[in-house]
Amino acid sequence: MNSSHRETTGDGADPSTICSEDEVIALVHRFYARVRTDEALAPIFDRHIHDWDAHLANMVDFWSATLRGTRRFRGAPMGKHMALPGLKPALFRRWLELFGQTTTELGNRRLKREADERAAAIALRFWERYQVEGHDVLAARR
Repeated sequence: MNSSHRETTGDGADPSTICSEDEVIALVHRFYARVRTDEALAPIFDRHIHDWDAHLANMVDFWSATLRGTRRFRGAPMGKHMALPGLKPALFRRWLELFGQTTTELGNRRLKREADERAAAIALRFWERYQVEGHDVLAARR
């Protein structure tokens, strides 16, 4: 695939120059290692992810598509996340906090900027849809 088939970043650059595939793999694996030991997030993920190897591979494909413009990711993450009961804004903030710690640790400023911006946009879209569909009201009643 040549670069003319890739999306561009906000600054018009080829997204494959943001980071390497190895950095995407490190981002995903380090981030989820944090999630799996986090007091707030680990129980949620443990209840819903039964095959961590498959989940990590899928998330590498997702973030590679998001940050590098690859086209390996196949999935519809919104529906899966909307099915999760009891999500609250604090959980999204914690997810973003751990994600930001991970992108900082990688030491690639461009990766950090792009990944953090995209993660924040994704979290906002998920939370907005969660509210529109009334899941936040159901969670508050529990």
